[in-house]
Amino acid sequence: MSRRAARPELLARDEAAAFANRVRAGGGKVVFTNGVFDLLHPGHVRYLQEARALGDALIVGVNSDRSVRAIKGPDRPVNAERERAEVLLALACVDAVTIFDEETPHAVISAVQPDVLVKGADWGPNDIVGRDVVEARGGRVVRVDLTPGYSTSQLISKARGKGT
Repeated sequence: MSRRAARPELLARDEAAAFANRVRAGGGKVVFTNGVFDLLHPGHVRYLQEARALGDALIVGVNSDRSVRAIKGPDRPVNAERERAEVLLALACVDAVTIFDEETPHAVISAVQPDVLVKGADWGPNDIVGRDVVEARGGRVVRVDLTPGYSTSQLISKARGKGT
């Protein structure tokens, strides 16, 4: 399996599942993570690089604009879902992105069936959505330490003159 897909793409859920199947058919290991990724910062980049190092292809699930508003409030996201996906796809460590509209990524994780599911260590082990799906097929869940000092919420506050 090559280090990176020929050209990273924004994929619909069924296309992401087909991509994952191709990676596995070639003997590769599929890694999945998800998040808002609104204002990309070094903490995000380091997290995604660490996730990608756990397998042969990294698929990133991005919350839709509607789901971000439901989770984070009416002032978010700052950047639209397709713009957030485009920025992620420009990273060498990201092989594919899929946007999901649900409150949680359970349905997309069920479709992709990743070999490794990655979340930040700020998530409790029993709070990780999709853990059941991944472990049921023999995969593993990895909690990655977050880089201190980086937060999209803090960046937004600082940009709006409310923080330091």
